[in-house]
Amino acid sequence: QVQLVESGGGLVQAGDSLRLSCIASGRTFSSYNMGWFRQAPGKEREFVAVISRNGGYTYYADSVKGRFTISRNNAKNTVALQMNSLKPEDTALYYCGADRTIVITRVAEQYDYWGQGTQVTVSS
Repeated sequence: QVQLVESGGGLVQAGDSLRLSCIASGRTFSSYNMGWFRQAPGKEREFVAVISRNGGYTYYADSVKGRFTISRNNAKNTVALQMNSLKPEDTALYYCGADRTIVITRVAEQYDYWGQGTQVTVSS
């Protein structure tokens, strides 16, 4: 069992930056690929970024590539999402997820555990 808690969301203006963090309970954090997803009102949960178990491989949605950076610290059981040059269309509830499968995935249904989410609102 893994419990995930996100933090770092807030209300910012377009062009600003935010850093989201997700801390995991348990001693098997390094066994999971970790992903960030987001969900805007009335829309489905959308893939944002994923990082492999040892942090050696990352993958981003086209909409955030070059602006967002995912990273992890296995010693501290944390995964972060640095978000720069934020746009109003980035407004959403951001979730981190843990995935036990061998191959990293952008498919939300394949993730095993989720946090409660942290709200990011970007004003124009």
